[in-house]
Amino acid sequence: SSQNFSEEFAEAARQLKKEAPRIQFGKIDVTYQPDLRKEFNIQAFPTVKLFVNGSREDPIDCKGVRQASAFITWVKRRTGSSTVLINSTDQAEALIKTNDLVVIGFFRELHNDGVEVFCETARDVPEMPFGMTASEDVYADYGIQKNTFIVFKKGKPVHNEVLEDGRQNKLGLTRLIKTFTLDLVTEYNIETSVKIFDVPVENHILLFTPVNSEMFSEIYENYKSAAAEFRGKILFILVNTNEGRNGRIFEYFRIRDIDVPAVRILNLTSDAKYKMPADEVTVENVREFCQSYLNGRAKVHLSSEEIPEDWDKMSVKVLVGKNFNSIVF
Repeated sequence: SSQNFSEEFAEAARQLKKEAPRIQFGKIDVTYQPDLRKEFNIQAFPTVKLFVNGSREDPIDCKGVRQASAFITWVKRRTGSSTVLINSTDQAEALIKTNDLVVIGFFRELHNDGVEVFCETARDVPEMPFGMTASEDVYADYGIQKNTFIVFKKGKPVHNEVLEDGRQNKLGLTRLIKTFTLDLVTEYNIETSVKIFDVPVENHILLFTPVNSEMFSEIYENYKSAAAEFRGKILFILVNTNEGRNGRIFEYFRIRDIDVPAVRILNLTSDAKYKMPADEVTVENVREFCQSYLNGRAKVHLSSEEIPEDWDKMSVKVLVGKNFNSIVF
């Protein structure tokens, strides 16, 4: 809520006043400042913008940061170094062991496009520390051959990817790395919904199924197996159809008891929904569905009643989703 955020924002201001007094905090009620709302195109609340070097042109948006600690990290990374420079394997190990999630970039030299993209990404992901190294000893100890970043979760490497110059973009890297703040498949509930929408991946796939069914474990493992391939491109979500509090999400997707298990993709930007054509939740079917969606081959799913038998008997025809296109167009 805005009230909670306001308290976290104030706490960040209090802490940074001691550490970095040159960073000033302010808040504006745009109800009474419509000109400012218009000038900075404020659409949602709360919105946080960072103004650098006294310029009101192109302030930096701070999105998806809600805790004071993450906000302090975000501001510090925007006004100073965004990564920790690692010169030894001991330093790398210490960073990995003292944090649940850590990202480390291994570079042959610290001045190239890949390093720039990596540092820019670090500025936008304050939830976890970023380190980088150009030490040959550290390279050798981790068995790295090319410019690479590794994500460590609870002390173990969970993802590594070669950083080729010019091939990665900041948004793609930010999306990918932010997904590690969630599980590979995240169960939807009141607590996780906030985290799900904070990760800037606009494509969500949802599996609707009762968690206590006999088939659940097999279906879930198949779904999870497909998830690893699409990390950073599609967020994999599980919706337990036994949970009464999920009623609104069933209504939104028009999911009925007889439909489950069901798999849908939602594009958050266009609000378009897609239905998996196959009935069975196999690894291959989920993979094919995701691939066809990303390739632009999947058809938008329109919920519709069945066409009434007497739809064309009267002078005013009865239209539903299933006959609308063919009759109107």
